[in-house]
Amino acid sequence: MTAGDQEVWVDAAAGPLVRPYTVTAGRTRPAVRLDLLSLVVATGRRPREMAPEHAEALACCRAPTSVAEVAAHLRLPVTITKVLLADLLECHAMTTGARRTAADPTDRALLEKLLDGLQRA
Repeated sequence: MTAGDQEVWVDAAAGPLVRPYTVTAGRTRPAVRLDLLSLVVATGRRPREMAPEHAEALACCRAPTSVAEVAAHLRLPVTITKVLLADLLECHAMTTGARRTAADPTDRALLEKLLDGLQRA
């Protein structure tokens, strides 16, 4: 699809047609260990050079936000999101804290209630 002399890499239904690994220059492993519930928050520092995806991640992390939420906001796979967040953590534009859980994730009664709720849905 072209618009004038410029080629447009967007499909109305699919969104931007850029392979996720191009966002991270082919990197698939973050330099920092993060899981889906890790909380990240912007520190206010901004890297000198920043890709649009890094800027968008910083913008959605003004308050502590889980890695899963950032991935959903960016509409990128979690693996790619973790690499982007690790970049921001390494240059001190972002910090991470311990994840917060409301209950013990190994509580058998809680897990049974969760399973029961999922089976009803």
